[in-house]
Amino acid sequence: MEHIYIAMVDTPGIFAAVIRRFLRQRYIHVVLGMDAGLEEAYSFGRRNPRVPWFAGFEREDKQKILRAFPTAVYQVCELECSAAQKAGIRERLRRDYARRFHYHYAVPGLPFIALGRPFYLKDQYTCSSYIARLLEEYKIRIADKHFSLVTPKDFCQYPYKRVVYEGSLAEFVAGEAAETVAMAAKMQGRTETDGQHMPVLPACAAQVDADMERRLRILYGTGAAERVVAYGG
Repeated sequence: MEHIYIAMVDTPGIFAAVIRRFLRQRYIHVVLGMDAGLEEAYSFGRRNPRVPWFAGFEREDKQKILRAFPTAVYQVCELECSAAQKAGIRERLRRDYARRFHYHYAVPGLPFIALGRPFYLKDQYTCSSYIARLLEEYKIRIADKHFSLVTPKDFCQYPYKRVVYEGSLAEFVAGEAAETVAMAAKMQGRTETDGQHMPVLPACAAQVDADMERRLRILYGTGAAERVVAYGG
């Protein structure tokens, strides 16, 4: 059994406040991730977290989001799936990301959502409608409605999920950073077994080194190891 991850997001801002008022709930943005740390995660929203006017399909960058919204709150949920489902979902996400500038946020569809009328606009989605349609193609149905009408509220009410984290984005990122530091300590050095220091084997050290470098680049940018994103709906 494999897992995919849904992150539901609460960010400040006027547009977010409007969506929050309409949905009558805290979380107003949805992200689909391939791992619990959201190192590979995608959504429809702002191409730059600080600029609300340009939106489309993007890969999440937690550091950029944190800088733009220091008080952002996340709820990360785990959904079960098969290995084949996960592989197909990942392949589709990567393929769509390669064509990301062909996709746009479905602003003209917002009145239809408010009226409860299904709609389809070629290559235009909201954060929740894109994920709902993609998951439905792989037999994971979030809500009993047309994908275009699925909102973040439906993801919050989805019964077959398990919450693995809920709290501030700052703490979420800090937790990953702490894990990276722990890996660095192993690489530097030593792991304790029965009170004795044991050297890390060369092959293991190389693996830890590569994994740590990858994490550092994701967390802090390329320069820290020798970062568009989706927000607002």
